[in-house]
Amino acid sequence: MYPEALVKPMKSELTAVGFEDLSTPEKVDKAIAEKGTLLVVVNSVCGCAAGAARPGVKKSLEGSKKPIRLGTVFAGFDIEATAQARKHFSPYPPSSPAIALFKDGELVHFVERHHIEGRSADMIAEHLKMAYEEFC
Repeated sequence: MYPEALVKPMKSELTAVGFEDLSTPEKVDKAIAEKGTLLVVVNSVCGCAAGAARPGVKKSLEGSKKPIRLGTVFAGFDIEATAQARKHFSPYPPSSPAIALFKDGELVHFVERHHIEGRSADMIAEHLKMAYEEFC
C-alpha cells in the first residue's frame, strides 16, 4: 500500500474539482446505485495518471455535457474500495488508471489503462466528451 503522504496530493487533484473520495466499498456501491450519471476514476501513482488521466478528466468536465456526479478510488491505497469498484467494471480486467462512466447504475463506457498510455490529456478529454455526448 502506498503511503498517505504520497497519495494525498494526487487524490486532491480530483477531489479539489468536485470528485467524491469513494474510500470504502460502501461508498462505491452507494454512488454507483444512484440514478443519473457517475464518472468514476481509478486514480494511480503512475506517470500516465499524472500526465494524461487526471488532467484529461478535469479538462473533459469543462463542457456543458458532463456526468452529474463524480467519484474516485485510488489503486494501491483504497484497496477494498478499488476492489469493489472493479466488481462493477466487468467484463473489463483490473486497470489503473481507468475511467468508468455509469448511467443509472449501469456501466456504459470504460477507458482502460492501455487507452490512456501514450495519449495526451487533450486526447483523453476529447474521448470522454464524446462519451458524455452519448450518455449524459
